[in-house]
Amino acid sequence: MHFLVQYPMKKLLQLTTIFFLLFSFMYASTLNLSMSSSPSRLNPILANDSASSEIADWLFNGLIKYDKDGKPAPDLAKSYKFKTPTKLIINLRKNVLWHDGVNFTAEDVLFTYQQIINPKVFTSIKSNFKEVKEVKALDKYTIQITYKKPYFKSLETWMVGILPKHILENEKDLMTSSFNKKPIGTGPYTIKEFKTGIDIKLFANKNYFEGKPKIDNILYKFLPDPNTSFLFLKQKKLDLGGLSPLQIDRQVDEKFKNNYKIIEKESFAYSYLGFNLKTEKFKNKKVRQAIAYAVNKQELVDILYFGHGQVCNGPFLPGSFAYNKNVKSITQDIEKSKQLLKEQGYDEKNPLTFEVITNTGNDIRINAAQILQYQLAKAGIKMKIRVMEWQAFLNTVVHPRNYEAILLGWSLALMPDAYPLWHSDSDKLGRFNLVGYHNKKVDELIEKGSITIDRTKLGKIYQEIFKIIADDLPYIFLYIPNSITVANKDIKNIEPAFTGITHNQKDWIKE
Repeated sequence: MHFLVQYPMKKLLQLTTIFFLLFSFMYASTLNLSMSSSPSRLNPILANDSASSEIADWLFNGLIKYDKDGKPAPDLAKSYKFKTPTKLIINLRKNVLWHDGVNFTAEDVLFTYQQIINPKVFTSIKSNFKEVKEVKALDKYTIQITYKKPYFKSLETWMVGILPKHILENEKDLMTSSFNKKPIGTGPYTIKEFKTGIDIKLFANKNYFEGKPKIDNILYKFLPDPNTSFLFLKQKKLDLGGLSPLQIDRQVDEKFKNNYKIIEKESFAYSYLGFNLKTEKFKNKKVRQAIAYAVNKQELVDILYFGHGQVCNGPFLPGSFAYNKNVKSITQDIEKSKQLLKEQGYDEKNPLTFEVITNTGNDIRINAAQILQYQLAKAGIKMKIRVMEWQAFLNTVVHPRNYEAILLGWSLALMPDAYPLWHSDSDKLGRFNLVGYHNKKVDELIEKGSITIDRTKLGKIYQEIFKIIADDLPYIFLYIPNSITVANKDIKNIEPAFTGITHNQKDWIKE
């Protein structure tokens, strides 16, 4: 009799479990995203293209990450401290599991570092570790990193995703490893595998050290045509997407705006008009000032981006610790421009004339050149425009410095490094001081900043660099376009922040 009672109860429990699993499977929540190109390697130290790095970010963690305000914060690290200006101690979390259930330890950090500096591994991040002298495990969960000298990017260096030693330690060639297609990380999502040119599905990591994400799956739909992505958004087949100012202002209806939350913030990039400072006319700062006074930056923002952007004042990201909010951009003053030109011997009979070169494949940049041409003409400046194919532009104009002026853009980093663009030593073939800018004071400040690990002191140094460069006008910093993201209103707990919206994605709920 006892057996007969127990048996149905067991059967009932089994049926309940099966029903629950089926229900969970049928109603698993999915975050629908899109990608315009396929990733190449889902390995954080080899993820050079944007698709690879975006997806790898869901799968792997670094020791350090940026928080929502753009400040360094622990990730796989539990805490960190500088024992001396050149010695960084990192205490690791003890509750982290790899996707296969193996414990994460200091040995994984050592292994990752060894792979990055391995001459047989070709990675774009190798130079980030040039100031690292030694990495040592003090115990299973403590890392000691010694630098050759105090290094201002010592924390950012360790934002790279960490690799699992237990899986890869016997791998003969990391570059061709099957791991790059079937990665195992510590991140909030897992992947089974991916194939080129098809959709990619990620699965919530139930053992994630910060708690399982509340959205069960992420589905990346492979949509190489941006028009198709826009169509999918309009049909509510995507949960997140980026829109252009034209699309948000002219090509979506009220239904779309009722379905999506619009999140707008400045992008991490600016456009500029750069002068070749080795040409006689542009060695003269007053000539550069005259051009600056002839430019109406706000008009560029209003025409090119329908107002979805802001005027750019200088070389570092607004809102970051390096930004100098006291520096104001020169506003258009045609009479002042004419006066400065006249003082330098330019007038109607002898107008200031120069050529600006930019690239094809970027209609906004070409339109910007035409607007600048119109604006400068009001001050009597004759600006000619030449447009070239991108590779030809780089190889025959930009790198050999074979131009009078160029119209280009540059990405802005949360941790700026002024050396590549603004140090005199970077005015060499193959480096990025493209305009030939030389300023001894700026060089000194850059060098001082490179050995400053105190973020407050570094901010003061970089704000002074900002002010000097903005005043010298090696560029006319033009505008920073806004980034316009739309998010499905069915997703709850989205919190826009300085770094974007995905900082708290694990807490999102899709209803």
